Parts: sequence; structure tokens; C-alpha cells
Amino acid sequence: MPRFKPMAKLERNALADLCKHTLSHIPTVSGRLVYLATLRDVNSGAYRHHGLATAFGRYEAARALRESHQAIFQEWLNLTLAEKNEDLREYLMALADPPEEVVAHWLRSGVYRSYVPATARDAETELFCHDLETLLQLLQNDAIRRRLRSAADALDRDSSPLA
Repeated sequence: MPRFKPMAKLERNALADLCKHTLSHIPTVSGRLVYLATLRDVNSGAYRHHGLATAFGRYEAARALRESHQAIFQEWLNLTLAEKNEDLREYLMALADPPEEVVAHWLRSGVYRSYVPATARDAETELFCHDLETLLQLLQNDAIRRRLRSAADALDRDSSPLA
């Protein structure tokens, strides 16, 4: 008879369940922020998560997602710029797409603005966007420097008398 791994035990409420079974497995603040923002419907602004809604009801699930999004956003704002940089780099390195492509897309599209919860104050939104845009520009500049350095190294090798 096959043995099945028992399903994880549900927590007492949707917020605790979300934190224990989902958010705790996302290693970066940036990753948690993006994840929660993507659970918000772009048309209505309503948060949706099928599993949480099934277990705890639509209202409780949406409340847990909204509160978590606000809390993670505040956590990101409270990081130092150096911590934000490290966290963002770690997040980008874990993605399937090359970080340079993601950074270019974010800068071109401004998609990161959708990561701000609806309850954020204007000053918080400005701080988030300013810091993130600064970090993205630095990452983009680093990528350009690496490409230029690599091209210069290739030219040096090609023009070497030993080549």
C-alpha cells in the first residue's frame, strides 16, 4: 500500500496559515512583496488566493493577504539601502529569467509600482519607488560595466601577440 505524505496542518486563522505555509518559504522580503502584490487583482484591487479562500473563506483570505502585503511593504521600507540592495539582488538571482532582463523590464515598464499596497501613504510610495529605481539603475549600470569589461578583455586577448 503506498504511503502518502500527510498534508500540512492548517493554522487557526488565514494570516497564521499564510505566514507559516507560504511566506516563511520565500527567503527575501522582495520576493514576499512581489508574491503578495501578484495576488491582488489588477482590475478590482481584491486579493485572491484559492487555497486560503477554500480553507478560511474569501473574506478572511483577502484580509490576511492585504495585512501581509502591508506588513511586508513596511518591512521593506524599514531596511537600510544596503539591505534593500542585498535583498533585491538575492531575489533577482533566484528568478528563472536573467537579472539583467528583469531589471531592464522593471525600469522600462514601471511594474514595480504595482507592488505598493493600496493603503500606502504617498510618502511611502515615493520612498519605495525612489529607492527601488536607484537600486535598479545601479544594477543596470553594473551589468553594463561587466559587459564592457568582458568586451575589453576579449579585445585584449584578440590583439595579444600570443593569440
